This record gives sequence, structure tokens and C-alpha cells, in this order.
Amino acid sequence: MIVLRAQRAVVDGAERPAAVLVDGERIEAVLPYDTPIDGRSDVGEVVLADDEVLLPGLVDTHVHVNEPGRTEWEGFASATRAAAAGGVTTIVDMPLNALPPTVDVAALEVKRKAAAGQCTVDVGFWGGAVPGNAGELRALHDAGVFGVKCFLLDSGVAEFPPLVGEDLAAALHAVAAFDGLMIVHAEDGTLVREASGRRYLDFVASRPRAAEDSAIAALLALARETGARVHVVHLSSADALPQLAAARADGVRVTVETCPHYLALTAEEVPDGDTRFKCCPPVREADNRDALWRGLADGVIDMVVSDHSPCTADLKQLDRGDFGAAWGGIASLQLGLPVVWAQARERGHCLADVVRWMAERPAALVGLERKGRIAAGADADLTIVAPDATFTVGKLHHRNPITPYAGRELHGVVRSTWLRGEQVDVGGVPRGRLLSREGE
Repeated sequence: MIVLRAQRAVVDGAERPAAVLVDGERIEAVLPYDTPIDGRSDVGEVVLADDEVLLPGLVDTHVHVNEPGRTEWEGFASATRAAAAGGVTTIVDMPLNALPPTVDVAALEVKRKAAAGQCTVDVGFWGGAVPGNAGELRALHDAGVFGVKCFLLDSGVAEFPPLVGEDLAAALHAVAAFDGLMIVHAEDGTLVREASGRRYLDFVASRPRAAEDSAIAALLALARETGARVHVVHLSSADALPQLAAARADGVRVTVETCPHYLALTAEEVPDGDTRFKCCPPVREADNRDALWRGLADGVIDMVVSDHSPCTADLKQLDRGDFGAAWGGIASLQLGLPVVWAQARERGHCLADVVRWMAERPAALVGLERKGRIAAGADADLTIVAPDATFTVGKLHHRNPITPYAGRELHGVVRSTWLRGEQVDVGGVPRGRLLSREGE
């Protein structure tokens, strides 16, 4: 048993002093700071420094690990070490970019076998919805995936084709039948054009806000028709916020995420030819970024997750700087907390807001009731962060540490991460577990 005493801890949506009593893997009680632990001789004690805050471990439900098949891009060992170093104690792995993609139960078992014994943090899995596999979605659900993901346009890998027209409707009907969750990369391929060259604003113009807005409108109409629960991943177009808010008010079961790069970066600052900044949908203009922050504050956007999607250096085309040819994805799993906090603090938000966006709501999305909060009965997944301390982004645990944040000074130093009651030794023996929708 151990007690962690913090003058500042985020508990029940607010920051306050607390003593968190941990028994084994769970939190037994959250007590006033000075509460003595009587009658127990085996209680260890950790007292946080004056500049430290105790947070629940973050939950990142949008991570591309890519193993097996493309492990040279990222693997479970490196990805989960990066997660732990960044205060993330649970990730949910996306179904594509690995080979085979997780579009049936057999592929899910291949993925689980690849992950077993390698994970520094706890790991769950999404399934995939592609043309022709609507009949597999219930089996994936029963096998423990947290939901299924589809693309409404080319995913970038041939083995994970998009759902359009009748295929999308069939998948949503199938998911609605067992009250599952469909998560959706929503861009309208008819409004996206081929891009090439080094000029970043040309790339942004090739994937306009209208492409997202159109795809989201179509998705919301089908969600209303089928009753399916849907989740829009990596929203970058703030122009879609009014229709999302209206649909939710009308009873459509829709949730929305955005990502650190859409909240921290702007199109105006991206150097031409610097393909480290390429992602799809793209980082947009400063006014759009500010509107996304308003959407977070208003609650239209529910959560912030990384969309960690790394690749090898050659695929980023760093030597050519061609935004059309480069792989689209930003590596940020280790940096999500300080990237978001550095921006949030400037906008008057507090750490309790960040916890809500990056721990509580992602955990709720996938039904992990014991994750993402400091409360009796929850897993003792904890992060100790020094919010006012700064650091310059340098060495990362990602297999390919190519990031647009290189050299930036950020606020929020993660001092330690705890997984189920034990401090994580990044690089030590992995203790992470493989999670399923119904629990471990």
C-alpha cells in the first residue's frame, strides 16, 4: 500500500490538495491531504514537490502503432515507452497501417500476439470497417475491440479501402444492431484533389474545410437514419462545429475529437517544404485554430487525442519537401500533454480542463470506467507533472522521432508515470496489459 500526497491534484473536475491511497493496482480512497494512515505499518509515502501536480494517467484513443507488418514505422515497444514518458497510461491502437489490418477476428489475434509482452502501458484495439466486412463487425465487437473505424476516402494504404455509399450505410446498420461505435475519418473524396510541390498552402487548399464539412454532414444524416453511435476523428475544420452541435441537440449520438497539432500549429507558420507538418486533414489557418479552441471550451469538441501516425524518414520525403508525395502523419504521442497545456494555459484554461479532454472523456468514449480519473475503485494510473517547468523538445522514444515540435520550448514536464500502482520504469520490464471492451 502507498499514499501519494499532493498539494495539487485533479480530482472530480477540480484541483485540490489530496492524499491518494493506493492498495495494489487500485485507488482505495481519495482523502484530505494530511489524513494519517493509522494502523498500517506497510504504507509507503510519496510526497509531491511544491511545483508538481498529480493527474490521472492520460488515455489516448487514437494511436497508429503499425505492428506487425510496418514495425519499422512504429512498434508496441517504442510507442508504449513514448506514451509512458508523456504521462499516457492507456492507448487504443488503430486498425490500419499494420499488416494485416484489423478487419476480422483472425487479424485481431495476430495484433494481440504481436503486442503481448512488449507494452509499457495498457493497450486496447479498434477494429476496422471496410467494403465487404459488415458481417465481421459483430464478431470483432464480441472479441473485445472498442469500436470500428472507417475512412470515407482513400486511407493512404491499399489494404484499408474507404466506405462509401451503400457500403457505409450497411456498416452503420450493422453497428447500430449491436449498439457498437463507428469512428470515422470524415473527408469527402470528391472535394479533395491531388497535391504536389513544396508550397504548404497549396497542400491545404487541396484538402479544404469543405471536404470535412460535406463528409460530416453525410455521416450525421446516416447516423440519424440508422441510430448508430458515431465518433468523428481528428476534426480540423472548425466550420463543421455548428452542424455537429445541432445534430447532437437533435439526438444524434455523435462525439468529436481533435488533436494537439490542430490546437497548437497554424498553416501560416509551416515552412514550405517542411513535410514534418503534413497530416490529413491538414493543419489549417490561425483563425480556424482559435475556433477549435472555442469548440473545446463550449463542449462541442469532446476530447483531444494524438493521432500519432509516424513513418520512416524516407516516407516523409524530407529531402524533396513535396507535400503531395510525403506520408501524412504527425508523431506526437510523447508530447501531447505539454503541447496542449502550453496552449491551454495561455488561453485561460486549467489542468482540470486538460484532464477532462485528454483522460476522462477518451476513457468514457471506449467505456474504460476505471481509467482517466482519480477516484476510489479506479486503476492507480497516475501522472506527476510540473506544469510551470519548461523543456525543449529533443530526444523522443518514438521509433522515428520526426516531429514538427523539434526544438520547441513547451510547458509541462512529466516527472513520473504510474501504471496500476507502480511507477513506470521507461525502458524497464513492460507491465502493460492488453485490454478489451469488456475489461481486462
